[in-house]
Amino acid sequence: MPEPDRILRLNAVLDLTGLSRSTLYRKVADGSFPRQVQLSTRCVGWRTSAIAEWQRNPIFYRVDAS
Repeated sequence: MPEPDRILRLNAVLDLTGLSRSTLYRKVADGSFPRQVQLSTRCVGWRTSAIAEWQRNPIFYRVDAS
């Protein structure tokens, strides 16, 4: 049975990736990092599967335009 996809909050994503907050959001804006998921009005997170995919090849990662 596959492991369920968890949602990671910002600090956990920063710890996993080693990116700074400003670099992470710049990469989201230019499509070279996975987009965040809106959890509530003032709360976002990232799927563990999306972070893992980015970690496999961060230099060539691109978000699909769709």
